[in-house]
Amino acid sequence: MKKKLVSVLLVACMALSLTACGGNNKKDNAANNTNTEKTDGADDASGSDAGNAGESNEGGSVTNSDTNVLYINLASEPKYLDPALSSTVDGGCLAVNTFAGLYTYDEEGKLIPDLATAMPEVSEDGTVYTVKIKESKWSNGDDLKAQDFIYSWNRAIAQETAADYAYLFDIIARKDDGTLSVEATDDYTLVITLISPCPYFNDLMAFPTFLPVHQASVEAADPDKTNPGKWAEEPGFVCNGAYTLESWNHNESMVYKKNANYHDAANVTMEELQFMLSADDTAIYAAYNSGNVDYIDTVPNDEISSLNGTNPEFGILDNLGTYYIGFNVNDPVFDGKTVEEAAKMRQAMNLLIDRQFIVENIGQSGQVPADTFVPLGMADGNGGEFKGDTSYYDATNTGAAMVEDAKKLMEEAGYSFTDNGDGTYKIDPAINMVYLTNEGTGHVAIAQAVQQDLALLGIGLEIQTQDWNVFLENRKQGSFTIAREGWLADYNDPVNMLEIFTSDSGNNDMQLGKGDKSDSAPDWKEYDALVSEIRNTADFAKRVDLMHKAEDMLMETWAVVPLYYYNDIYMQKPNVEGIRATVFGMKYFMYATKK
Repeated sequence: MKKKLVSVLLVACMALSLTACGGNNKKDNAANNTNTEKTDGADDASGSDAGNAGESNEGGSVTNSDTNVLYINLASEPKYLDPALSSTVDGGCLAVNTFAGLYTYDEEGKLIPDLATAMPEVSEDGTVYTVKIKESKWSNGDDLKAQDFIYSWNRAIAQETAADYAYLFDIIARKDDGTLSVEATDDYTLVITLISPCPYFNDLMAFPTFLPVHQASVEAADPDKTNPGKWAEEPGFVCNGAYTLESWNHNESMVYKKNANYHDAANVTMEELQFMLSADDTAIYAAYNSGNVDYIDTVPNDEISSLNGTNPEFGILDNLGTYYIGFNVNDPVFDGKTVEEAAKMRQAMNLLIDRQFIVENIGQSGQVPADTFVPLGMADGNGGEFKGDTSYYDATNTGAAMVEDAKKLMEEAGYSFTDNGDGTYKIDPAINMVYLTNEGTGHVAIAQAVQQDLALLGIGLEIQTQDWNVFLENRKQGSFTIAREGWLADYNDPVNMLEIFTSDSGNNDMQLGKGDKSDSAPDWKEYDALVSEIRNTADFAKRVDLMHKAEDMLMETWAVVPLYYYNDIYMQKPNVEGIRATVFGMKYFMYATKK
């Protein structure tokens, strides 16, 4: 899932557009990578009225006394509240607190039944899942039945819905009319037929795209099917989760109230959630320190080193995902190059990026430099860990030490160099690119580090920051040359990291196999076929080999440049307990307590 949260991913600052850093020393730059100038109102920007804020507890932290209200910042303005359309972590977090699915995760990250009465019954051949469902209601009092899931899942794959995650349903068999092979044998029993055994299907049923939506509401709001997310654009939309949206002050705040019709309402401890909508990490941190916010998952990048290990309210969570840089393979910067030459250009730039510097001086929270795209710790679906000894380069020794290797690759791609006499080179013909990122002190600091690394070979990089939703759309449409990217696994299986790059995936920002393919872009039919085979094989040992082959193919393009494996920073007031978080980035607030 596209990552906007945590560490250097949801850390956001005031909008700025940077050009070349000239002769700035990288170490000096990292120490001052935050724009600390406050915008008007930043001192009191909290996004919500925290009532009796300003009380200090024994540890000195300023807290508020609204014990029935949890004040949170996760992100700025969400693009979608429709779970079928959201493809970001912040949108997913809102969805899992607003909708209930068949399964969810407990406080230890273990998959457990939610609306299902138990874990599914699975046929001997592993392809037929039978799920019994509890009786429950939508927030408007309508009964929720098995047919609601059938409608919702078929809606997610419908062409007019244009869901980025439609491909997740490809593991389910299709009927002759193209709909999913999912049947309701009665009002509270679902029978799901898969194409082949799937080691991660239970986890899929807990993923936001598999959450149910209210058919009458969806169809009433969009009768001509031109705006599929319209039904969830205003407060009061029908849902079935722990909270309903009561008010939405766009770009400022959202207020969610406890849903009396939620099937587990008796155990929901927080009566109200108030979200501060901001991408300014300086303002967010100020709101937290003043007691106006109870939970945040970002701080200004230059505060991390002073908080990590010294402030008990600062924490680090495990994540399963990769922060990376992506190239648009159809971009004009590769015009005139063969497929191999374009790949060598990207490989050279990969070698120039000093990952060790980035994790030590910008990330600062124990991130591991990445030498693969599939993250460290991911299972292989066959009882082992996928990564093993796989490595595509020495991630601890990239940067200045690899200048000569990178130079050779660029020469093989048709470029020549003049030695500047100071360890840097001038490249001919000149290369000047725009690096696209969303606002964020950490993102910008990484961009600046990459900018200086590429400058070793005279490659020019202009840094351009954009509002989150604009940034998402430009990446999706291929309106960029090079962009910061991040992917948190949706479930613990390597195919999730690999299937985002199929030519029919709405999450394939690198445009592999998409659009009008340039002569320098790789043919992607073999990759698409390989992912299809991975999904359809019943031989799990063979499946592991196929997934390694797919990662090899992906890395041979060098369209993805992994930087490090994710973790998740946060700050939480000492009087708050019980917030659940998963390695997939989802956060559940309904069972939190506040003293």
